[in-house]
Amino acid sequence: MKILFMGTPEFAATSLKALLAAGYPVVGVVTQPDKPAGRGGKLRPSPVKEVGLAHGLPVFQPRRLRRPEVVAQLKELGSDLTVVVAYGQILSKEALEISPLGSINVHGSLLPRWRGAAPIQRAIMAGDTETGVCTMWMDEGMDTGDVCLTARVPIGPDATGGEIHDRLAEVGAELLVETLRRIEAGDAPRIPQPEEGVTYAAKLEREDEQIDWSRPAQDLHNQIRALNPWPGAYTTGPKGMLKIWRTSLLPGHPPGAEPGTVVELVRGVGFAVATGDGALLVREVQPPGKGRMDAWSYVNGGGARVGTRFAG
Repeated sequence: MKILFMGTPEFAATSLKALLAAGYPVVGVVTQPDKPAGRGGKLRPSPVKEVGLAHGLPVFQPRRLRRPEVVAQLKELGSDLTVVVAYGQILSKEALEISPLGSINVHGSLLPRWRGAAPIQRAIMAGDTETGVCTMWMDEGMDTGDVCLTARVPIGPDATGGEIHDRLAEVGAELLVETLRRIEAGDAPRIPQPEEGVTYAAKLEREDEQIDWSRPAQDLHNQIRALNPWPGAYTTGPKGMLKIWRTSLLPGHPPGAEPGTVVELVRGVGFAVATGDGALLVREVQPPGKGRMDAWSYVNGGGARVGTRFAG
């Protein structure tokens, strides 16, 4: 079964590597155009492009996959099935039908929960204790196609977006290979998604990164760990913007302190900040122009003391 692969970030590259390791012939790789990165703005290829080139595969980087001439060019590759993993463009009906067997997608959630662009971060921000990966028969809707196979993954109380991303990438790659085997065997399921339980994982915006200390400590802990390692949650203090990377809940603090106020210094660990409900122990931060550091080093550098105010 010849595969046309579409994907862009590291999450997708993991699936491409698994397909190649399993011996599936990949006739072409479609990925987003190179983007400028770093201070010099040098163009950087996507992780999927890097894998494709390393294996000598034809790589295509159309700015608009919907264009008829692009679809026609990809059809000439003679693929049997298209695999789409975090490609980054919405596919037209014509693009979905490039391969005779249709298009299979690997999606990082338990559909129909968290359809859309940022399922991993939204699941953690919502306090979900479980997520997973689905392989899905693609249609023209936003992650609305029939589900083929599903794998579940727990979300620990302190798990970060990066940790869950890496786990789902591995599980998704394994699930994809099993899905292709089921398709070849002729017994791949097609399970319509239920209408109940649909939620949407909207694309992350700048406002999602800002910490509002009037919210409960649990909500802020979920926000901060969901956005670690990208794009990061931030607050503003006496020394300017401060990214906060790791926190934990600090029970036992009585209410009354103004949200955003440092209420305790925890020696060797960091500092506690009052929230709208409870206190949050800040463990790892990043001041402007510096690298990530433990929060106690930030305290020792004069960044926080009891009574310091941070704004949301």
